[in-house]
Amino acid sequence: MEEILQQIKDIRNVKGFSHEYMANELKMSTSAYRKIESNETKLTVERLFQLAEILQTPVNKILGDKHSNVFYNNNYNDSGTFNTFAEVEHYYHQENKETTQKLIQTMEQEIGHLREEIIFLREMARK
Repeated sequence: MEEILQQIKDIRNVKGFSHEYMANELKMSTSAYRKIESNETKLTVERLFQLAEILQTPVNKILGDKHSNVFYNNNYNDSGTFNTFAEVEHYYHQENKETTQKLIQTMEQEIGHLREEIIFLREMARK
């Protein structure tokens, strides 16, 4: 988790965003935001996605460059899920397993949504 928080701090600093700016964007107090960065408050998956949006940075980059292409490769199995989830879980160790599982679930839901949208758009194009 420390690596993820450090990445958030680094990206925030590179972009020139202050704690106050981040807190304002998240609609929270500056001290509450500082607690997230200092790991006094647990970073949720939802909050991670909010931070990524504010920082205009893909979530996978915040999670670490080592696996920055994991969620964008075309390595699908027959059920439509990624074959590389085991790599992600291994990299983030046991302490982050719950966060990783939530992220995987969110990504699978997004994939499902995008597939439904593709089907809908194909049907509309045929008409």
